[in-house]
Amino acid sequence: MTRQHNELDRLLHAAWGRFGGGMSPAALMLAWSDWAVHFATQPGRGAGLALHQALPLASPQEPAARLAAHEWAAWPFCVYREAFESGGRRLLELVRDVPGVDRHHEQLVAFTVRQWLEMVSPANFPATNPQVLKKAAATAGMSLLTGALQGTEDLLRGTFGMPQAGAEAFRPGHEVALTPGKVIMRNELVELIQYAPSTPTVHAEPVLVVSAWIMKYYVLDLSPHNSLIRYLVGQGHTVFAVSWKNPAAADAGFGMDDYLRLGIRASLDAVEAVVPGHRVHALGYCLGGTLMAIAAAAMARDGEDRLASLSLLAAQTDFTEPGEIGLFIDESQLAFLEDVMAYQGFLGAAQMAAAFQSLRPGELIWAPLVRTWLLGERQAPNDLMAWNADGTRMPYRMHADYLRSLFLENALAEGRYLVDGRPVSLGDIDVAVFLLGTRTDHVAPWRSVYKFNLLCDSDVSFVLTEGGHNAGIVSEPGHAHRSYRVLRRRRHGAYVPPDDFLEQSREVEGSWWPGFHQWLAAQSGPRRRPPALGAPRRGLAPLCEAPGTYVLMR
Repeated sequence: MTRQHNELDRLLHAAWGRFGGGMSPAALMLAWSDWAVHFATQPGRGAGLALHQALPLASPQEPAARLAAHEWAAWPFCVYREAFESGGRRLLELVRDVPGVDRHHEQLVAFTVRQWLEMVSPANFPATNPQVLKKAAATAGMSLLTGALQGTEDLLRGTFGMPQAGAEAFRPGHEVALTPGKVIMRNELVELIQYAPSTPTVHAEPVLVVSAWIMKYYVLDLSPHNSLIRYLVGQGHTVFAVSWKNPAAADAGFGMDDYLRLGIRASLDAVEAVVPGHRVHALGYCLGGTLMAIAAAAMARDGEDRLASLSLLAAQTDFTEPGEIGLFIDESQLAFLEDVMAYQGFLGAAQMAAAFQSLRPGELIWAPLVRTWLLGERQAPNDLMAWNADGTRMPYRMHADYLRSLFLENALAEGRYLVDGRPVSLGDIDVAVFLLGTRTDHVAPWRSVYKFNLLCDSDVSFVLTEGGHNAGIVSEPGHAHRSYRVLRRRRHGAYVPPDDFLEQSREVEGSWWPGFHQWLAAQSGPRRRPPALGAPRRGLAPLCEAPGTYVLMR
């Protein structure tokens, strides 16, 4: 009977998860009740806020980006804008800084208020948006008809799980993920790609690239002009890349240990079989960087001298300040999400995408809808946008392990994360580290990434580059408006706080890629002839052409 009750609960939670975007109703009610009780028991503060809100604003603020066009300055649209923005600011004042309210609850309440405000913005309605009315008048209403047709197409694509319009123009192996190479190893979780050399000699130590499995690996191998992998190959590096399988319900039992064993360790074994006698430059991006840091700590603990260096790109190892994504992580939310995933076997790509989009709803949800559905303008996706729409699922056990042990319990930073039944410490890592954060990252805030300096006493070069979580990484030479700051802290050197880093670091114009190549080269031995693709005598005969088969799984 208990099992039947549990299944019923999971069914209900799964239904709510689809309806509510994966948010736990209990978590929302706890947050709002915490705020309501504390606000109601402080009538003096409430009266003060009421008096303050009855007064005009002391100084007008710059309008939000969606309401900043010159058309909004005309009457009556200026009235709509002023009423909306002043009312929104005062509504947020009501829910913030209420004494006694749990900080996480306050952030969650403010988050839901911001979602509501973005939804009711006058920019979202044809009658109150001057740009929509102007376009409709200029096109005799055709813009609204076009928008309605495009909106219908988008809804149908979403219903049937089809990619966004235009994304089919960027197919892995055809328009993107084009760097030549071979899949030399495949197991139930990963394919390992070895890229063909393009220089007569290569640096002795190979590079193993581990991307996050939240998305497809080819964010680092987009179009030929902005592929980090192709760039490194062109600079004389022997590059291998892990391409993760897109898990299905049958893969629900894959956990973090499996990602370490089948992803990191199996790939390292294969790389060392192809390039024997040489240590490996390990590069991890986002969640792949977190996993690579865990693997590096485990190898250091066990005395395995397998790594020549460690590069972590936009990867967190301390989760005390994870950024706005932390809004979705507390005990109530995780218990709810675990039920949703247990019923499905995974967390769907659409659910994951919705969570990230809700962090910036005006920019990522409502502005595109207004442009496409009301103005009748469809922005053609670029390679990065198409990749972002090519999501993957997250197996139940792995995602639950990851959120609970790292985000909720911060076990890795506190030396309590277990690998093979024993804790690992990032302080054991003794290879040179290239640590990179991106300035406007809302997924892995750069100050959170920077906390690795508190956990590891190795030689660390920290780089802060312009851009966000993805665009800051895809920052090829020649990319306009790019620069980065860099500061090296030598082994056993004094800790430099992040604010001091901004003052002491050296600013460099342009892409960070050339600086990264120079750093890798400095950690490498003499150049040599390129190795063969695969190692047939060691059971690693090439299986197929890059980008392989796992990247094509839907």
